[in-house]
Amino acid sequence: MITIGQLARYAGVSVKTVRVYHAKGLLPEPGRDASGYRRYGARDAIDLIKIRTLAEAGVPLARIRELRAAPDERLPQALREVDDELTDRIRALREAQERLRRLAAGHLSALPAEVGAHVEDLGQWGFSPRWLDLQRDLWILVFAAHPDQAATLFEDQRASLADPALRRLFLAYDRAHDLDADDPRIDGLARRIAEAARERYGPHDPPELDAASAVPALVQSAVNASSPAWRRLDGLLREHLGMRRE
Repeated sequence: MITIGQLARYAGVSVKTVRVYHAKGLLPEPGRDASGYRRYGARDAIDLIKIRTLAEAGVPLARIRELRAAPDERLPQALREVDDELTDRIRALREAQERLRRLAAGHLSALPAEVGAHVEDLGQWGFSPRWLDLQRDLWILVFAAHPDQAATLFEDQRASLADPALRRLFLAYDRAHDLDADDPRIDGLARRIAEAARERYGPHDPPELDAASAVPALVQSAVNASSPAWRRLDGLLREHLGMRRE
């Protein structure tokens, strides 16, 4: 029989940790000797090492308690589930590490690879560097603020730009940046974009962020501030698409 200090040293933890495990119900408290000291055996040391291994793997103490209480026939399956969870966490950590390395290398966007490739395609299709920067900033905001919706929105835009006719409208939007705000071509462009939206989505609204999100207004305000023509185009599109929703 060994003392709590010896048990802690053998298992590679502190005495305080052993006491926490007692308090959390992970490690049963042993009986005490005639002097009132706890005395531990080999089984206690083995159990403590198992608990320490799970805790170091990041398994929450409450989950460890469940595993400790699981029937012998259930334990292997429960441990496999923990292993699967760790695999998912390792994958997420590796993805985070890759993003950090990209940041360190000067790739400030830290966007998914498919989004970066899409932005490069925009340049090959004739979009201006200004438009590429705008799109990159847009997706940084969306993926950061709404990661659960970002992929759906991105796939919708990528599908739109795969259509040559819709791509020409986007290119016209890009090139309208340098027009005078009262240029009549802006009216025609707004009308064509609204018609294309009706044709693409029918009676349904296009995918969009939650109504409470500030990202669309933030992005659009930055777009409108950069060009009076774009500001007027945005207003006309709101009128056309607003009439559609009514």
